[in-house]
Amino acid sequence: MKIKTRSLVSNDPILQKLQKCYNLNTLKQAHAQVVATGLSLQTYYLSHLLNTSSKFSSTYAITIFNRIPSPTVFLYNTLISSFSRHKDQIHLAFSLYNQILVHKTLQPNSFTFPSLFKACGFGSWLQYGPSLHAHVLKFLQPPYDHFVNNSLLKFYAEYGKLCVSRYLFNQINEPDLVIWNTMLAAYAKSASHVSDSTSLQDADMSLEALYLFRGMQLSQRKPNEVTLIALITACSNLGALSQGAWAHGYVLRNNLELNLVVGTTLVDMYSKCGSLNLACQLFDQLTERDTFCYTAMIGGFAIHGHGGQALELYRKMKLEGLVPSDATIVVTMYACSHGGLVEEGLAIFESMKSVHGMEPNLQHYGCLIDLLGRAGRLKEAKERLEAMPMKPNAILWRSLLGAAKLHGNIEIGETALKHLIELEPETSGSYVLLSNMYASIGQWNDMKRMRMKMKDRGVDKLPGFSLVDINGAMHEFLTGDKAHPLSNEIYMKIGEINRRLQEYGHKPRTSEVLFDVEEEDKEDVLSYHSERLAIAFALIASPSSFPIRIIKNLRVCGDCHAITKLISVAYKRDIIVRDRNRFHHFKDGSCSCLDYW
Repeated sequence: MKIKTRSLVSNDPILQKLQKCYNLNTLKQAHAQVVATGLSLQTYYLSHLLNTSSKFSSTYAITIFNRIPSPTVFLYNTLISSFSRHKDQIHLAFSLYNQILVHKTLQPNSFTFPSLFKACGFGSWLQYGPSLHAHVLKFLQPPYDHFVNNSLLKFYAEYGKLCVSRYLFNQINEPDLVIWNTMLAAYAKSASHVSDSTSLQDADMSLEALYLFRGMQLSQRKPNEVTLIALITACSNLGALSQGAWAHGYVLRNNLELNLVVGTTLVDMYSKCGSLNLACQLFDQLTERDTFCYTAMIGGFAIHGHGGQALELYRKMKLEGLVPSDATIVVTMYACSHGGLVEEGLAIFESMKSVHGMEPNLQHYGCLIDLLGRAGRLKEAKERLEAMPMKPNAILWRSLLGAAKLHGNIEIGETALKHLIELEPETSGSYVLLSNMYASIGQWNDMKRMRMKMKDRGVDKLPGFSLVDINGAMHEFLTGDKAHPLSNEIYMKIGEINRRLQEYGHKPRTSEVLFDVEEEDKEDVLSYHSERLAIAFALIASPSSFPIRIIKNLRVCGDCHAITKLISVAYKRDIIVRDRNRFHHFKDGSCSCLDYW
């Protein structure tokens, strides 16, 4: 009987006419037919009429709704759902919700709230979500519908209260696949909001995504495309190559479709996990490639310092008729900047308006300032920055400060710091850059003045941490960390490394130590930077034929960069470090960045 009923509904001429409406006039004709056939009082047909009319005119939809003698909650929900999909109609959705609340006999149900929580995801409407949650508690009896649970999890993740999402998730008995995916995606997305992992919290969220996935496996839920994308994204954030490769293998083992979205996510993951060759192989294997896919691969070349290959791929993408996006321009200019391709990068920036009709945003100007600054064209970089059509943010001034340090231009460095202190008075990195610049040219009094200014303002240096992948397990180290189970062995290895480095003539750059300690103690401070602890552990715990892969939240300091080059030759190990700016491939005593980072 159900099959017959569905067949009759799908062949209903009135519903077919509503489905074929393409503007307000055709809708009015269908509406007239609904009225003429006496179906305008039947809830089922009214719901279709309201849903269709809201696509063309919210005013027309409201007019129809207001003429219904006694609308049911079902009809209210239909129109609330339709209005919740459009930013400019959200106020109408909440207006209808308020009508339910003041109605004598109606009250919201499990179909009302998911649409409203979705509406709360738009900008200023976010603030109404917690009140809406209170209404869920008032009107609905637990356990809640899966749709309600899922909408709550999504809302609190968007609201920046991931801990609340997780608490609610833990209250759900037997979460379905959609709910698992929502939590996985929430953790992966939260960590991805900061493109360069700058805090331990970001790493912890990505690790939590991996733990969640493990829990999902134990619950016997079979992952789908959404699950895998969230998992692979978390692996990208962490640099967890083993787990990312496992996800790729899962797709192949289970004959799942390696479609464009999954393929692009894997290309991005392999690039960010330091395996550029695998990213290239996968990119070449994809039968379909769009702008997003090209952008991921160009970005991979960029962060690994292969400017020429990034530029070549950018040109190939355009030859294939694909239009570069904002993100494509950013990663290509980034590649030009780190590859010393100044004129090529400038040409791409100028082509945004003249060729593609795109207005440069802050990110594009950031790439421009970095491009000119790294090339030593500081005066031009400063002039471009000051002539921008929008107010420069802290990132742009910090880029100029970094370039000033690189080229020893105190005047421009001090100008940049002045603006940075106005914009971000509590950010340590800016003070550290200028302080180190003073130290590098022997202006010790100015260096001390800068460090005193940090103390006076209560600015603390951002703690460094590093992650290293050993046999598929992520090990986390803080600067000076002694919490690892093999801490004694690690510190003994540090001592051995220091002795071997002395044989190669290494002298620690103690000027880069920010702390107020005695000179003889500064060498120890440098020795226990987080990446050195991670390298020491990897030398102990991994086979000598394996490359060491490390993710660091801060820019690699000059001393650590120098000693890692020496370790690569002394211990005959390839070491790949991803810091907040780029990848460094250390091999045989040299680095892929050519000491320009």
